[in-house]
Formats: sequence, C-alpha cells, structure tokens
Amino acid sequence: MSTAREAALAVLQKWRTNGAWSEPALNAAIQRAGLDRRDSALCTRICYGTLQNLALLDAYVDAYSKTPAKKLEPKVLDILRISIYQLRFLQQIPAHAAVNEAVALCKKSGCGRASGLVNAVLRRVSENEDQLPPLPEEAADRLSILYSHPKWLVELLLKEHDADFVEAFLKANNDIPAVCLQTNMLKISTEALQNKLQEAGFTCDLHPNLPDALLCQGGDLAGTEAFRSGEFYIQDAAARMAVRASDVKPGMQVLDACAAPGGKSFAAAIQMQNTGRILSCDLHENKLKRIREGAERLGISILETKALDARQQQGSYDVVLADVPCSGLGVIRKKPEIRYKDPGPLENLPKLQGEIIENLSDCVLPGGVLLYSTCTILRRENEGVVEAFLNARPDYSVEEMRTLWPQSNGTDGFFICKLRRSK
Repeated sequence: MSTAREAALAVLQKWRTNGAWSEPALNAAIQRAGLDRRDSALCTRICYGTLQNLALLDAYVDAYSKTPAKKLEPKVLDILRISIYQLRFLQQIPAHAAVNEAVALCKKSGCGRASGLVNAVLRRVSENEDQLPPLPEEAADRLSILYSHPKWLVELLLKEHDADFVEAFLKANNDIPAVCLQTNMLKISTEALQNKLQEAGFTCDLHPNLPDALLCQGGDLAGTEAFRSGEFYIQDAAARMAVRASDVKPGMQVLDACAAPGGKSFAAAIQMQNTGRILSCDLHENKLKRIREGAERLGISILETKALDARQQQGSYDVVLADVPCSGLGVIRKKPEIRYKDPGPLENLPKLQGEIIENLSDCVLPGGVLLYSTCTILRRENEGVVEAFLNARPDYSVEEMRTLWPQSNGTDGFFICKLRRSK
C-alpha cells in the first residue's frame, strides 16, 4: 500500500509528464493507494499546495542546492518540491519526518543515489525556516516567484491593476477555499440542509451573500446521502450570482448555450421553480449525459439537452445564458495547474467569444436578456468582448456588469454582464 506522499508524488509526476488534470489524477491515486480519510487529506494538500507554490519551491532548491532545480533529475526535483512544501507550509508535520520520508521516497523511486543531496537540501531549508529564498526586486519577477504565477500573467495584471491589488489576487489564489453548496430549494430548505450536513460531521456556514448557499468543509460531500438524494449541488457562488443576475423566472423559455457541467442550468431550473423550459447545449454528448444525470438526481424535469455549437444555435428565448469558453484564470485557486497553461492559444479566445455572443444575440426575444459570463479576470475576454459586441449591436444595452475577485468577493474570479435587448 502506498503512503500519502508516494501517492502525491505519483500525481505530480503524471501532471508533469503528460499534463494530467490534478483532480481526476488525485482521485485515482487515492483510490489506488487505498488511503484512509486522514491520509487522503494529506495527499490532497501536498498535491495542490505543491502546484500552488511550484516557482517558490524551485527558488528554495536553487538557494540551497549546489545543483540548480532545472538541472536536477525531474523525479528528484519532484521529491524536493513536495518535501519543501511540507517543511514551509505544513507546520503540523515535524521537520525530521518530512526529511526522512523524502529520503525513503528517493530509495523507493529508484533514485537512491540522490538521497544525500535531498537530505542536505531539506536540512538547509529546515535550518532557515524563517527566511525566504532571495527574490528579485522587480515587481513582476518577485510576485511571479513568491506566489508561483507565470510572469506573463503577472505582467498583464499589473498593466490593468495596481500592485497591491494584484498581489492580493495572487495570494488569494493560493488559499484553500471552502466548498460552496447550492441548496435544491425544490426539495429542502437551506436551514434543514445545514442541520443535516452538520449532523453528518461537516462544518457548514450560511453564505454571506446567497440565502440558498452553504460554505462547507470536512470531507467528501458528494458521498453524503443528502447529495445522492439531490438536496444540493456543488457550484461556486460566482456562477450562482450570474444566474441570479439573469433574472430568470418561472415559466420562461431559457437557453443555456454552453451548459457543461450543468450548474447554471440547475440554478436556473430551481429559480424557475421547475416550470417553463430550459435547453442545455454543449458540443460534447458525454458532457450532456452528466447534465441529464444531474438533473435527474435533483428532480428537475424542465431541462432538455442538445449537442450543438453555440455559434450555430437558433430559436427564440426569454433569457440566454452564455458562459463562454475562456482562459479559466479565475478558478486558479481550485485548479492550480491552470496557471501553467500555454498563453499563446489564449489570445485567440476573444474572437471565439465574440462569435458566440453575436450568434446568440439573435436568439433573444425583444426585451429579453443575454447573460454573458466567463470564469476569467482578463479584460480582453470580458469588457473587451462586450464593448466590441455593443459597437456592432445597438439594439443591446448593459444593465449590469462586474468582475468578482477571490480576495474581495470570496468567490472564483468571474465576469458577469447582463445585456438587455430592446423591445
């Protein structure tokens, strides 16, 4: 049976070698290793924490190793990364335990020859526990290393916001957010759901801005009886706020044009009291299958699905939800590997986003709403796309437009724009 550290190392190596997404790779590794709840939590924390702090961890290696990080054998570097993370960020783990486990990992991983180097580097890190490695003075370089975000992203954000704001955002991306649950008001009240989950051992607080949401911690919420019976679904508060902004009402005809994984369709159906009609579309049938399964679990009957490109959608609707494909840079705190995306292809996204809302704008009935949203914080994908759209479509006007930020709103980074078509 593998240990939590062995499982964490396997996940990071899988991500490094073939770009595997951390969440499914992590779940598979935990199951394969047969980890109990405590070790599963440790494995998860090590994986996400290491990905969140990769550049900083490598800076420690460069500061205390005679061989720089980029010249080390990748597997040895991975062992150093997860071990330095434990030494610097997991205070409950004794230093000697982290060092000894790292040496043991070297031997189990077939790189025992590096045990001496690993032992020496980690002891130097431990002896200098209150001291950061040397960091550059230039703002973009310093912030990029300190919070382990790519320099291109830090530079772009510094052009759009002041340094303190950017640093707060980068820091928030490395926090551990609570899981946000949306109550299925078709089946249960928020108070009753909170009581049920607390009795099951979870810590659940009412969301400060959403009366039908809970912020929870404590383990596998999807494994609870309340989840299986459809009394809640998991969705960040920002996405729920987008649906609230659309002002969908019972009896309306609604199109969710880029629906996967389905949370906004579910939120709309519950807000509509399961009356009216929702058409949930996505390019891929396998994603639509998951939406149908979710709707069935939640007891939602007004939802239909269809595999269709949002640029080819037709029909007439009171409300169109367009949560378009984007860079995803607003959800870094939940998916830390997103920060390491190749920036090149991301530059083409505004063109795609513009094509989508231009087509969908013709699907909105006179007087209806087009709700444009993204889970990114880049202006070129948000305000820039909306401005270009409005220049071409004078029959639309903005009723609400805002960007949510993790450091100030406690949500994912998220853009919401409510556009009203003239009557």
